[in-house]
Amino acid sequence: MRSEQEMLDLIITTARNDERVRAVIMNGSRVNPNAPKDFFQDYDVIYVVTEKDSFLANPGWIKMFGELMVLQLPDEMSDPPPDPKDKDSYCYLMQFMDGNRIDLSLLPVGKLDKLEEDSLTLTLLDKDGLLPIYPPPSDSGYIPRPPTAKQYFDCTNEFWWVNPYVAKGLWRWEIVYAKHILDLYMREQLIKMLYWYVGMQTGNKVFPGKMGKYLEKYLEPELWQLLLQTYSDGDYGHTWDALLAMGELFRRIAIPLAEHFGLTYPFGDDERVSAHLLHVRSLPRNAREMY
Repeated sequence: MRSEQEMLDLIITTARNDERVRAVIMNGSRVNPNAPKDFFQDYDVIYVVTEKDSFLANPGWIKMFGELMVLQLPDEMSDPPPDPKDKDSYCYLMQFMDGNRIDLSLLPVGKLDKLEEDSLTLTLLDKDGLLPIYPPPSDSGYIPRPPTAKQYFDCTNEFWWVNPYVAKGLWRWEIVYAKHILDLYMREQLIKMLYWYVGMQTGNKVFPGKMGKYLEKYLEPELWQLLLQTYSDGDYGHTWDALLAMGELFRRIAIPLAEHFGLTYPFGDDERVSAHLLHVRSLPRNAREMY
């Protein structure tokens, strides 16, 4: 596997030798001083270029970066469609046979003003002094901020609204549907609330990681164990247990959060929905009516 220094030399030398490339920026976990370092970290790179068309006309130009295992061109895809906010750039997602990965974006010089602010930004090359002087990279831009009343309401409302969908799927014996709702829509709100909770507990000084990957470091052991209980296999009983565990964890973090920031927790929604879940779980399979 090529070393970090070898990869950086390749990225910078390629840019230095190509007149179309005027600057190089790197962001992501490789420049995050607080991120654990390992060989899975990819290289998130932006080439600031005079134009994109000549690169796109020669798809094979990326071969210089190494032997590909798999390539994705998100701007060429229809499912999922390209992100509208990335319409000014063109991205190559390259996984190489030696284990390294480069996510390389081409951004025209004329679109530099469209570059989103990112606290994890490091200049690797600037031939013409095009780039501003970035502060030292940090994850400060990713640290959770306290929720507004509207954000908190929307999160709690969506969480308790979606709970009965899972119960419905489990009673109907539709495990794929039930787990999809549980692990996508409900978990999204749970993780959001966990971010806010960690922010509250740490004075908004730490980043729990993309998709909550560092949560174990910041949650009390009992809350971490409860979070693990929200993940189930394909067993119906286990999935019911995971659903109820998710509700328990949600209220245990959402209530103190509301008290701390002067927000309003929907106790009524919680009580009514939780009672409904237990009722549906006890419904016999041959029930003709819900109530």
